Amino acid sequence: MSVSNLRWSGDYVLIDVDASPTDPHAPHAKPEDIRFGLYGALAHPMESAALGSCGDAMAHVRDVVSPLSAPAGRLTGTVCLGPLKERSAVRGVYTYSPRDRIPGTAAAYPAAFPVGMLPTNQNDAGLVVKTTSVSAWRADGMQLGKPQLGDPVAFTGNGYMLLGLEVDAVPDRYRDDSAARGGPMMLLAAPTLPGRGLSPACATYGSSVLILPDALLDAVHISASLCTQGEINEALLYATVATAGTHAALWTSR
Repeated sequence: MSVSNLRWSGDYVLIDVDASPTDPHAPHAKPEDIRFGLYGALAHPMESAALGSCGDAMAHVRDVVSPLSAPAGRLTGTVCLGPLKERSAVRGVYTYSPRDRIPGTAAAYPAAFPVGMLPTNQNDAGLVVKTTSVSAWRADGMQLGKPQLGDPVAFTGNGYMLLGLEVDAVPDRYRDDSAARGGPMMLLAAPTLPGRGLSPACATYGSSVLILPDALLDAVHISASLCTQGEINEALLYATVATAGTHAALWTSR
């Protein structure tokens, strides 16, 4: 995979991507599973699925001639990340696949509405992950709260939940663990749906985030939001958040 021509257009970062499997017959990430994110001192992680990343951007910028496409299993074209006004916060871009999980590194935790997940033990994966907010809706737009927990009618059909999560780790330990493991950690929320899902918020935040803090900060403290969605009981009452190691690539501009 090659990434080139990192540039700004309005409030969006654009990059040109060209990628193909090194061995088409060996296991490799599917084009629809690849995500890109902005690397730097961002207040909140900003990621997007590679395919379709320019859908919203094209209404605001004019510099996207060939949005990323996947002809014959290749990836070629432009990826759009944003919107973001703090240009100085961005030092590069990274990519990974949420389906690429390093064996022996995964741990899953219940994250049921309305509590979310309890703080994790740092010894589990070198991370402390805790819930900072929980919001839930039915697919028809009705927001749910504690009073609806006793109403069986409220929990019918599809729904989605937004989890605010805070991630902390000891920088030196996280760096050493990532090197020994072969890659950084990621958070994965389940269940989820393909494509844009039930809500624009779910399309924005997604169901995964890579824990890749800027090395210049010498700190691991990330505030992220993830979406669970699908059949409403599964998405709200039986949701999980997992930590898992993965492989990632990083390109920096300076």
